[in-house]
Amino acid sequence: MNFLLTIVRKLAGNPDKPILYEIHEGELRAVTCRELLAEICLVRRALVRAGLRPGDRCALLAPNSARWVAFDLAIMAEGLIVVPLYSRQAPEELVQMMKDCTPALLCCADESLRDAVTSRWQGSPRVLTFSELLATPSSPTRCEVAPGAPSTQLAVEMDVQRPVTIIYTSGTSREPKGVVLSVGNLNFMLERTTSRLEELMSSLQFQGDHRVFHYLPFCFAGSWVTLLTCLVRNNSLMISMDLNRLADEIRQAAPHYFLNVPAVLERVRNAVHAQMEKRGRLARTLFFRGQGAWGRRRNNMAKRLDRMWLKGVQLLVFPKIRSRLGPNLRALICGSAPLSEETQLFFQMVGIPVLQVYGLTETTAICTMDQVDDFSPGRVGPAIPGIEMRLGANDEILVRGPHVFPGYWNRPQATEEMLREGWLHTGDQGEVDPTGNWKIMGRLKNLIITSGGHNIRPEPVEQLIQSALPAAEHVVLVGNGRKFVSALITGHIPEGLADSAIQKVNQQLSHYKQIRRFYICQELFTIENGLLTVNRKLRRALIAERFKEQIESLYRDP
Repeated sequence: MNFLLTIVRKLAGNPDKPILYEIHEGELRAVTCRELLAEICLVRRALVRAGLRPGDRCALLAPNSARWVAFDLAIMAEGLIVVPLYSRQAPEELVQMMKDCTPALLCCADESLRDAVTSRWQGSPRVLTFSELLATPSSPTRCEVAPGAPSTQLAVEMDVQRPVTIIYTSGTSREPKGVVLSVGNLNFMLERTTSRLEELMSSLQFQGDHRVFHYLPFCFAGSWVTLLTCLVRNNSLMISMDLNRLADEIRQAAPHYFLNVPAVLERVRNAVHAQMEKRGRLARTLFFRGQGAWGRRRNNMAKRLDRMWLKGVQLLVFPKIRSRLGPNLRALICGSAPLSEETQLFFQMVGIPVLQVYGLTETTAICTMDQVDDFSPGRVGPAIPGIEMRLGANDEILVRGPHVFPGYWNRPQATEEMLREGWLHTGDQGEVDPTGNWKIMGRLKNLIITSGGHNIRPEPVEQLIQSALPAAEHVVLVGNGRKFVSALITGHIPEGLADSAIQKVNQQLSHYKQIRRFYICQELFTIENGLLTVNRKLRRALIAERFKEQIESLYRDP
């Protein structure tokens, strides 16, 4: 049975259950399994009326919503290839992607998204808003279901080799590539994610329906796999509709777990610390001494009064922190980039384990996941059963298994470079301990080689600076081919504060890794100005180009 048929049968088997919730300014708007199936059928009829045929590409440009889910499932059920696009991405980049995959139809959430594309692309394919596509009166199609007939008729049988989606990579270089994922990729991955999440909730001794909060755009591979996994498991998915109200939405959704990126968890930790600094003397002292006691106990270095401080903070402070994050919260999952060990330990300390995952779009989102009862902060867990991982030249992580993509859309050379001798070459440097627990060290292409021949992975040093300087939005190391390493820092930060933080960090670094000079960028790195990818990774080459003059000034003799 393919993954789509599994989802439809789960929906049909519990028709009155609310499966999706949209969070609108304090109001939860539920969509039942029956309503979602009906919406899928409506969209399928509209796609047939629009003249689309199996194998056509259908682009989907919209923010997260229950309707997005219906369109996504309907497009796949009609035998089409869905191309999910990020609604906040620069229109020029969206046009570039669509010119690459040539969709027969672009479905947009509203007129503003439609107009943003059509105004920049003369001769664009047919573009319709959701409302326009669904406005035509219904007509019978192969999706028509007679009264009382099983809703499984809404799904189609699919060969495992059939492509179901083209997801464009975030494009840390200038040119995003379309990653093709097949039915077989999704069948395998959803079976594994379902199994691992069931293990997670069982180990946390939780029974019953799981509430899952979701704020990451569905057009990202990891986010999409999370959505599909929830549907396979028939879990209630609470969809964020306003990222500016994220903290309030999380409390209202009261989830048991949800997927995160490191930047959000770093902000939460920094916010808690900032709030505790402002509390009264007793609460502030209890928190910070309790935190120190927890760290010393973990490292087998406990002092005489630590037991007292730890008991007090666990009784009076940590429960309040957990309650503010969500009364039902059992665990957090984090992917997209390495999470700092300090942040992972913070959440472990307050009683909410953060489980890291590692993967690429090309590996159907994930390859590894921490085990809740045995995880090491700073590592991303062992390979998921059925997936092979090993180290290649320069400690590059190589992967193979049923989750590996068949190739890039219309890019045979790029596919050959990625898939060699049966292994996918990830471009990530890593290490693995004797138990099979992986650690991600950084990207090979980001490696800085100084004129003295020293090799420096920038990511760990950047992470140290951000930990020492919480006000920094982003830190980027530069210095390839130079005598020493410098840093670009964004944020409204006094120069003296940045200098003090860097001096502190330099004490922990070998001489050739130490930051000699830095520049505070007034312009922030954002998705909108093109300096971050859509999943908020640094576009290092574009940053270096944008700040070329400032970088050059760092290397001029004083």
